[in-house]
Amino acid sequence: MVGKVDHIGIAVADLDETLKFYTEVLGMKLEGTEEVKEQKVKTAFLPLGDTEIELLESTDKEGPIARYIEKRGEGVQHIAYRVDDIEKALERMKEKGIRLIDEKPRYGAGGAKIAFLHPKSTHGVLIELCQRD
Repeated sequence: MVGKVDHIGIAVADLDETLKFYTEVLGMKLEGTEEVKEQKVKTAFLPLGDTEIELLESTDKEGPIARYIEKRGEGVQHIAYRVDDIEKALERMKEKGIRLIDEKPRYGAGGAKIAFLHPKSTHGVLIELCQRD
């Protein structure tokens, strides 16, 4: 069903400041940044082996990342798993009784199709399903 960890999403208050840590201290390479207006977020991707670290900064004080940081502080916000067919994966999740945040895939950073599963159905972890064509 899931192929691999696609990326780990980390909520950050200041993307530029956080990037300094990841690039200058950890020595990771920045692949690029992107603003995803419909999700009210600016992202930065840092490849790490077969996966990536996705840093997420809110572009709106009412956005999901801003609300997450307000409640929990900065840190790991989600884990994204790669799937070959996101529509089939969502159908399977529904059949298994998993609560979906997204009934249908939406646009994600890097042109991916994404959908989130509710943490109340996944033992406290916000899981993103991610299909890259």
